Amino acid sequence: MTATGAPTPGPTEQPALEMRGISKRFGGTIALKNVAITAYPGQVLALMGENGAGKSTLMKVLAGVHNADTGEMTLSGQPFKPSGPIEARARGVNLIYQELSVAPNMTVAQNIFLGNEPHNGAFVDYAAMNRGAEEVLKSLGATFTPTTSAGRLSVAEQQLVEIARSLVYKGQVLIMDEPTAALSDRETERLFGIVDTLRAQGMAIIYISHRMNEIYRLADRVTVLRDGESVGTLTKGELSPEKLVALMVGRPLGELFEDGPPGNAGGVVLEVKNLERRPKVEPCSLQVRAGEIVGLSGVVGAGRTELARLIFGADAKTGGTVKLLGQPLNVRSPLDAIRAGIAYVPEDRKSQGLFLQMAVDNNLSVNVLPRFTQGGMLQHGAVGKFAQDMIKKLAIRVSRPSALVSGLSGGNQQKVLLGRWLAIEPKLLILDEPTRGVDIGAKAEIYRIIRQLADSGAAVLVISSELPEVIGLSDRIYVMREGHIAGELRRPGITQEAIMSLATGAGSVASAAD
Repeated sequence: MTATGAPTPGPTEQPALEMRGISKRFGGTIALKNVAITAYPGQVLALMGENGAGKSTLMKVLAGVHNADTGEMTLSGQPFKPSGPIEARARGVNLIYQELSVAPNMTVAQNIFLGNEPHNGAFVDYAAMNRGAEEVLKSLGATFTPTTSAGRLSVAEQQLVEIARSLVYKGQVLIMDEPTAALSDRETERLFGIVDTLRAQGMAIIYISHRMNEIYRLADRVTVLRDGESVGTLTKGELSPEKLVALMVGRPLGELFEDGPPGNAGGVVLEVKNLERRPKVEPCSLQVRAGEIVGLSGVVGAGRTELARLIFGADAKTGGTVKLLGQPLNVRSPLDAIRAGIAYVPEDRKSQGLFLQMAVDNNLSVNVLPRFTQGGMLQHGAVGKFAQDMIKKLAIRVSRPSALVSGLSGGNQQKVLLGRWLAIEPKLLILDEPTRGVDIGAKAEIYRIIRQLADSGAAVLVISSELPEVIGLSDRIYVMREGHIAGELRRPGITQEAIMSLATGAGSVASAAD
């Protein structure tokens, strides 16, 4: 491994691509500083780093979208300085953006050969175009035809069109920016197979992702960017979560939870007894105390989210009781729960949490608008001040409070959603998969926010499918299996093995209270 920005030596063959000393500034902001990466034929180079580390900017320099201020690039040993994306593509460098660039009103074949159409004299040879498209689609295992309208394709199928386009251009380097973000598990596995095929054909692939499992599955080498600089490269044999996290955030994995448990929890805030909604939720009982983070673990489908929704009033219970600070709570709707001081951050922030076409300040203040209303009129200045304070408190990276929340990274969107619920000063905060789809750096910040909230006296219930996360965050853990609570774990008995034993019914562990 290197930690100086110089890539780890790779195969003895000539690199497909080298970028050396690449720097780029936008006004007063340094986006890239002396970055170096090397990609080899027949290999997958993963590019990792938290949001804002410079990954996408570096790839746009490579694809001719941006011109570097300093540095040099070579392609198969030849100088490479494209004047724009068209020249970069003609030279064999293809970038597939996270937001796909397929023209929906054109056919698949027209998209594949866009800018590279075969001609018969002065006219486009559509027959040759369709034949060429059919050949390349067949090699990728596509089931749609060259004459299909691209607008009728799924996201995964449109991605195949983009990959086919790179093959038609005789690509040497294929760049894939978060390619699985909108794919199902089955589509993701199919994409992995295509990457394996392209690698076997000798193509150099640069793969941008923050998902560790994808990196382990695909990468031959991993280069990490941090704050616009290349800080190290790991080979496949050197990969480990600890090394990757240390490079990305500048500290070891264990220190993401450096604050640790608070010590002594306070009085009971939430008490649930025999709460049920069969068949998804069998009678369940649990407690969460002030200043305590309690994890809710279990395999997918165990009933964790369904139980949380019953507590929050999003679904109607068919039995059982809920008490908040010792008082019976009859929650018929989420509004009742909010008025009582319960906040719920849902699993899917985009469809269930955020108003994507609204500004950041409006998203942050929507739960407490009466606080900023006077004489029936909304005080926009007060809303702006509140939003600025919350943005600073949560370290939300946004150009201005009035920016659309849809334009933020996943981690910053999640912090906006957290901020909205923190605004009501909840007695109980329920978090369902709080760091899903965010990078390591944003995870560390979200963990800090959660721990600070608990330290301030709030009760926190966290649902997470990531065992290191739920173990690192939680003071106690309830494990669910098939709609009921299979057991409770307390430190030092909280281990991955103990959780999985309860979650799968593989063992007889019922409780590890001491």
